[in-house]
Amino acid sequence: MYSIARSLFLLLALVLVAGCVEQTPSPAKQQELVDRSRITFDKLVAHPNFTELPNYVRDAKALVIFPSLVKGAFGVGGEGGSGVIVARGPGGWSDPAFYTIAAGSLGLQVGGQVSEVILTVMSDKGLDALINNQFKFGGDMEVAAGPTGKSQGASTTTNFGADIYSFAMSAGLFGGVSLEGAAILKSDEWNEGYYGNGATPYAILIERRYTNPNAGALRASLSAY
Repeated sequence: MYSIARSLFLLLALVLVAGCVEQTPSPAKQQELVDRSRITFDKLVAHPNFTELPNYVRDAKALVIFPSLVKGAFGVGGEGGSGVIVARGPGGWSDPAFYTIAAGSLGLQVGGQVSEVILTVMSDKGLDALINNQFKFGGDMEVAAGPTGKSQGASTTTNFGADIYSFAMSAGLFGGVSLEGAAILKSDEWNEGYYGNGATPYAILIERRYTNPNAGALRASLSAY
């Protein structure tokens, strides 16, 4: 019964995301999401409540950036939103690949609605799961809330024990977001609309076969880390 209920929660959340995200986006909408992702990154990485986030970014294999994670209700909790994934390679940060996230009764550790979220992917296992699977968090994938709090500077002795860490900010509240049971799904139409036919996450993030000069501002912000 528990697994059936959990599947129903996820289905309802996916319906929410489908209602919030254009299935055939215009180039302007795609670029708006890239630009908003850059703004979210710049804001959180420099915020005094996330002084350790730059260390996590510097050691990350990839970043997942959601400029807006919205919350709805169909008798149960449901959350979702659109965002981008960027991966680090020998040539620096990749261009972004488009993804969506959905979950039933997403645990909001900051209280209330999460507006902006950065996930730092610290392991090859985490990156491979994001690229090769449309997967749900949980099981053998360890996800933890990143540290918060003001300090004089970022720690240089941070221990990265989890595969993925979450950093979230909403209405002046800071913390993480519990992603147990959340699903991250690639957005094929968004990727191909932004880059061209055949633009899969693997081709964008790993092979680097697709680029878009309009993502240059996002890459410039990331290049400092």
